[in-house]
Amino acid sequence: MPATTEYQGSFLGRISIRRNQVMNMDGNHDQELEDIELFQRHISDRFADLLSSSQQQQPSSSEEASTPAAAVDPFLSINWLRKLLDVFLCCEAEFKALLIMGRDPSQISKPPLDRLIPEMLDRAVKALDICNAVTNGIETVRHCQNLAEIAVTALEQKPFGDGQVNRAKKALSSLMMEMTGEDKEGGSYARTWSFGRRGSAAAASTKDRGHLHLRSHTWSVSNNWSAAKQIQAMTANLQAPRGNDASGLASPVFIMSTVVVFLTWTMVAAIPCQERNGLATHFPVPKQLVWAQSMIALHEKIGEEWKKKEKKGSVGLLDEMQRLEKSAHSLIEFADNFQFPAEEERVEEVAAQVAEVADTCRKMAEGLVPLQLQIREVFHRIVRSRTEILDVLESTGKVSAPIV
Repeated sequence: MPATTEYQGSFLGRISIRRNQVMNMDGNHDQELEDIELFQRHISDRFADLLSSSQQQQPSSSEEASTPAAAVDPFLSINWLRKLLDVFLCCEAEFKALLIMGRDPSQISKPPLDRLIPEMLDRAVKALDICNAVTNGIETVRHCQNLAEIAVTALEQKPFGDGQVNRAKKALSSLMMEMTGEDKEGGSYARTWSFGRRGSAAAASTKDRGHLHLRSHTWSVSNNWSAAKQIQAMTANLQAPRGNDASGLASPVFIMSTVVVFLTWTMVAAIPCQERNGLATHFPVPKQLVWAQSMIALHEKIGEEWKKKEKKGSVGLLDEMQRLEKSAHSLIEFADNFQFPAEEERVEEVAAQVAEVADTCRKMAEGLVPLQLQIREVFHRIVRSRTEILDVLESTGKVSAPIV
């Protein structure tokens, strides 16, 4: 997303001019309004790009293989989520510059910011919990990938007989069990997380070293923690500024809080998380706000998919998981009716499905570690920014609302 980097560089350069200026609210009011308007435009453009990519026709596996340069990242795929995380990191950098760079600290300790900023910092703490839960949830995704790879290895053998088919069926049945009913009990996630720690062979595998290193730095959430309730708490007091506040710094504070809520809600919907039952699909953003149009459209699109999947019980909306689920159903049906030797035409159909599963597993193997690293980067960015804003607030000594 090259435009994102351009936006960020020009915006931060513009804000940095203030560093050596004496900030006066009245004297710089017009400049402030221009900066806020530019920030809103960047938010709108970035999410418009995400929406546009989600609406493009998705290529089939054969089309992807023949025209890799023209391939589109499927909606809610690992690569699409990474683009969303990139958007968040750029928006967050611009927001922090707009809020505190070269600014008189007393300006952000006045009403209504003395209330809105502590609320925003509290949302940041909740977002950190979700980052941890999602990072752990990626281990469930990786476990499903491993089960699918077992099935692929078994069915790629030529010719395959009862033994290979039974082995594939057992792995695929375990995969389907992992994909359904995960939201029923939070305990299932504890089981899934501990699965990868068993056995020395996996730990010694070169391709697993990266994610094992990541997991050594991951914190678990408590057994009674709920992702759905966490999102609900983040949106409880999220309200768009009105009147004169709508044209001041209260506006970017609301915008950034909205971006945080959208990011965390999307990650929870896409990736397995503890207790997602009742995940709200209401988005507390007025539809008349121009900068929010694409974000609202994305939220509605994801919300519709979530409603469909939640009724069935689902491990999440991640595109790669949906593809594995679809292929697993078909391959299990084949295994149930298998008799050696299989019909040549049916063998060819199965070979094509196995190739699709193998391709999905390859994408997961290539994308999951970078996704985890990016979520971790978001985690540390939120921590740093929260600390910097707290330091500014504490220097004024005028915070009226308690900060967690």
